[in-house]
Amino acid sequence: MALRGFMSDMIRSELEDAVGQDNVSVSSGEKLAYGTDYFWVSRMWVDKGQTPPVPDYIVRPGSTEEVSKVLKIANYYKIPVYTWGGGSGTQGGALAMAGGIMLDTKRMDHLLNIDTESGTITVETGMVFQTMEWYANEQGFSIMHIPSCLTCCTVGGALAHNGIGILSTKYGKIDDQCLGLEVVLPNGDIIHTLQVPKHSSGPDIRQMFIGSEGTLGIMTKATFKMVRLPEVRKHHAFLFKDMHTGIQACREIVQTLKPSIMRLFDEAETVSIIKKVIGFEKKGAFMNLTVEGRYEIVEVEEKIVLDICAKHGAEYLGTEYGEKWYENRITFFYPGYMMNNPQMFGTMDTTATFDKIEKIYWAMKHAVEDNFPNVRFIAHCSHWYEWGTMLYDRFIMDQPPEDPEEALRLHNQIWNTGVRAALANGGVINDHHGVGLKLGHMMKEQYGPAMQVLEGLKKSLDPNGIMNPYKLGL
Repeated sequence: MALRGFMSDMIRSELEDAVGQDNVSVSSGEKLAYGTDYFWVSRMWVDKGQTPPVPDYIVRPGSTEEVSKVLKIANYYKIPVYTWGGGSGTQGGALAMAGGIMLDTKRMDHLLNIDTESGTITVETGMVFQTMEWYANEQGFSIMHIPSCLTCCTVGGALAHNGIGILSTKYGKIDDQCLGLEVVLPNGDIIHTLQVPKHSSGPDIRQMFIGSEGTLGIMTKATFKMVRLPEVRKHHAFLFKDMHTGIQACREIVQTLKPSIMRLFDEAETVSIIKKVIGFEKKGAFMNLTVEGRYEIVEVEEKIVLDICAKHGAEYLGTEYGEKWYENRITFFYPGYMMNNPQMFGTMDTTATFDKIEKIYWAMKHAVEDNFPNVRFIAHCSHWYEWGTMLYDRFIMDQPPEDPEEALRLHNQIWNTGVRAALANGGVINDHHGVGLKLGHMMKEQYGPAMQVLEGLKKSLDPNGIMNPYKLGL
């Protein structure tokens, strides 16, 4: 629906009545700010002097009830609604591709409860994740969700794409850490999932919204489990002769015990990113590993890790480089260390079982580098399970085309080639960055007939199709 003149003004007036005049904006400058997240394409558009997709209204609700009012207005007029947290997403998941309402959640940033007996914390989802972590730390606890965007992502944003942090090998993804949700449905109804994540009272409704990227409703409050801060956290580093040997060692480790951090970098990333950030210069596959918890348990786990790595021929590098990696865990993403415009780049992360992951690595590497000679492919495995691991793979092109249409076409071709190589060999289209706009067209390729389950859920909850259209393949 195109909103013009008096009708546009009337809708704006209704939105102001719902959230307050000061919390609705139609400023062209503010709209532009919401047209660019960390998605490479949106940044490229701005760098090339083009105008990215922008919303018609920016709305900043201060409570769940105000979110409900906004969605009732949007549902009546059939206006698209997009949810904005910190703007740190990489897949264009929050961009207003069809105009409409950009609902910024950051006014909803209150601590609601900390229960040290049960080890839980409840907050509004507009809170920056680091703030919630600080609240838990003050009580001697941690959420144990430490993503690279910790200081700029919101709680809701982390939930929306089912994010993951560096401690995931021991503590899991955010859906493992979230116990319950409050959600506003597209029609404005406010619902609460069960506040215990393990039950036999039908399917887990909580899981229908975690990872749904704002396409089914807006999460406004969340309860997380807290874990007591460890007595000790010990960092180590190793060098394997190649990725194959490293993966075999890591598989044995994770099927024996639970390190909190275990990251294995391929040879290309070891001699580029690792060298640049922590100064390690040897060739091979670098691995940093952290064990934590009670002193006496950590001592036993350290010995087991050292024995397994020695068995697989690893060179033990001591604790210095492991500690440097941990100290610089966010530095990797700062300007000057991270890929950045005008380079073309992307992270095509996938995940698979151990019997498939190496095949996927080589298939993606050859697909990208053989078809695009000026593109580099680097990768590491950063999140591990008893059954497999994920591949955090990146492509980098130092001199992309100047023409924005040509650059966009090439960018999409590289993504399609790399991700389809993962799919063809047993991977999934994404592990934790989300699907968003970038990968939505591949959802049907991944799910096949099963896609009708997600489409049916979308149609039932959002019959007018107002929630984050063109994302998640919905």
